[in-house]
Amino acid sequence: MRVGERVLVTPTGSSLGTVGVDDLSVIDADGRHLDGPKPSKEAFLHTAILRARPDAGAVVHAHSTHAAALSCLADLDPGDVLPAFTAYYAMRVGRMPLVPYFPPGDRRLAEAATLLAGEHRALLLANQGPIVAAANVAAAMEAAEEIEQTARLFFLLQDRSTRPLTPEQVAALGS
Repeated sequence: MRVGERVLVTPTGSSLGTVGVDDLSVIDADGRHLDGPKPSKEAFLHTAILRARPDAGAVVHAHSTHAAALSCLADLDPGDVLPAFTAYYAMRVGRMPLVPYFPPGDRRLAEAATLLAGEHRALLLANQGPIVAAANVAAAMEAAEEIEQTARLFFLLQDRSTRPLTPEQVAALGS
């Protein structure tokens, strides 16, 4: 979460369910550790997304089950990995491109994500999961949850004829 010129991030090895305010790491906009416990090894990815999205106040990166499973599939459309099955997905996420695989902690991941982040609220990191930028933590979490639920729908509907929203229907939502 962006707080002025600083960024609060979860520490390395932490669980989101148990992290409190006093447990957060403080880094600068370039990812340098300023205070608190050692930051996540992917803090640089969060700051890169925030630099690419000056309108965003928060970034959420998750390894949720269905979205992570989706990120492992071959033959995804790299420009938009999930169809807009619901209006809420279209409004909260929009188009979600695929970022090529890089190992956790590899700085090339931030470079690849930055190329897409300026135009997209959410990205799917290959063989990892989604990363979402939004105005605040609550909005980023809502979008991440929407991605997880839409990925779940994707798997539930596999091998069935589907009716995703048309581009016109998505445009009418104003997303």
